[in-house]
Formats: sequence, C-alpha cells, structure tokens
Amino acid sequence: MKNIQLIEVPSEIGAGTRGASLGIEAIKIAALDFMSNFFVHFHSDKIETENQMLFEPIQSPYAKRINGILTMYERVSKAVQESIKNNLFPVVISGDHSIAGGTIAGIKAAKPNSRLGIIWIDAHADLHTPYTTPSGNLHGMPVSASIGEDNEESKIHEPDEKTKKEWNQLKNFGNISPKVLPEDIVFISLRDYEKEEKHLIDKFGMKVITTSELRRKGPENVVRAALVFLNECTDIYVSFDVDCLDSSISKGTGTPVSNGLREREAEDLVSKFMQNRKICCFEITEVNPTLDKENLMAEIAFNILQRSVNVLMMN
Repeated sequence: MKNIQLIEVPSEIGAGTRGASLGIEAIKIAALDFMSNFFVHFHSDKIETENQMLFEPIQSPYAKRINGILTMYERVSKAVQESIKNNLFPVVISGDHSIAGGTIAGIKAAKPNSRLGIIWIDAHADLHTPYTTPSGNLHGMPVSASIGEDNEESKIHEPDEKTKKEWNQLKNFGNISPKVLPEDIVFISLRDYEKEEKHLIDKFGMKVITTSELRRKGPENVVRAALVFLNECTDIYVSFDVDCLDSSISKGTGTPVSNGLREREAEDLVSKFMQNRKICCFEITEVNPTLDKENLMAEIAFNILQRSVNVLMMN
C-alpha cells in the first residue's frame, strides 16, 4: 500500500491561454459535488507560483517567462524529491504542463541512478525548444528540456544569448542532463504535433500509441506494450494532460483536439498503469475551468485522479 502525497502547483506561466491556475480549485469543487473526502483524506503540499509574471512584459519571445519556469523547477523538484525520499508517492496536480519538467527533475534528484521512463498521455508531444517553438510557450517544451535537446537541426529561430543561457539552465537543472533518455519515452493519444517534433520522435525512435491503436487493442494491451517498451527502466513517471481526451469532452483545457480518448478509456488506461510497481509519480495537468461549462473537465479529471489513487493504495 502506497502512502500518497498530493502536490498542488497552480502555475500557468507556461501556458498560452489564461485560466489553468484555477484548475486545482475546480477539481476540488468537483470532489465536493461528488461528496468525496479525497482532499481531506490526503496531505497536500501547496507550491507557491510566479503567476504575477503574467502581468509583466515578456522578455524572451521564444521562451516566455523562462526565468519564472526556472524558479518553478526549483520549488516543484524540491517538493517531489522530498516526497520520494520520505517514502511517499507524489501525485502532482498542476496548472500547465511546463511543471512536468520540474517534476521529472525532482524524481531524478531523489533517484539520481535510476533509469527513468516516461508515459506521456497527451494530444501534444511537448518536444519544442526555443529554436523550434511556434508559440514561445514553455508548456510545449518540458519533454525536450528533460532529454536535454535543442533540435537545432530543425531550427526556425535564433534565440538571443540570454534565452539560450536560461534554456541551458533549464535543461541542466539539478546538474543532470539528460534526465530521461529519449528512447525511454512513450506517447499515448499523441495526434497534434509539428514536423520539428516529429523529427525528434523519428530520430530517437520514441514510441507513439495512437487513440485508434488504443481503441483497437484495448487499454490493458496498450499498457502491457508500453511497459515492455520501457522494460529497461527502473522507475516510470506517468504524465496525464487532460487534452488527451476528445475535444467533445475536453473543452475545459487550453488546447482541445479531436479524435482523443473517451473518459472511460482514459480512466482504464491510467488505473492499469498505476498497478505497476515501477510507477513512481503521477501528474495530472491543464484543467482550465474558464473555458468550460458546468465544470465538466474538472469532474472528469477528478474521476481519473480518484480512481488512480485508489488503485495505487491497493498495490
């Protein structure tokens, strides 16, 4: 039985659409509506944010608010590291997906000799860099930061020296780079990505499991295939972006995409991963209630969160 620690990170400085900082409270309201004592039952570590930067001028157009993201890496990695070292299982609930880079840094700080694998359940690859980004938003870059990749072969920008320096700090955060080998990444429900990201997926042979493949084979077989692919890894982190869900139900997120997972498919998928003892951390992210009606996205996120934690506690 695992002892769970919730880590709440209502940061949204890595996103392009406003409102993700309110996602955690929306999930808590969903829990109340379901008359669940989930957020009373588990201890929660609340991380201070740098969201005041949203009101300040952008300094780095190809890596917006990257200095604030560096600060968030410090805070989140420290919380995750302490959680693991205290024999707790960190469940991170974050505003935007840029926080995942800090989560990964925290796992590596706690387990520097571990070979870490990533299950990235997301419509997007988040493999951009300041050299390739179409938006400059850091929530599109945590995977490339974690594998220590610039992707200069595909570059379309020439960032200024300050941006390059801060990006290098992000990649090398914790003095470990890469934190994850690129071949130890599995994308699930990936369906909206640019050619620059595809270049890295093909270059490193990252595994991509599409929505149609999951539907054809079923969640249990997909989980088995992903874990076989990551067989050499000693620890595995699961990151769940709610935009992996189909746009018909994921309106309450900044970047909804069609042809995504159904709620039950996502629940089954995540809960089956949580049965595996190599899973060392789970993160759920990108709920934005300002884009939603009747808090539907947060309710779905809460159902996935609660079922996953229940499975964790039984294993």
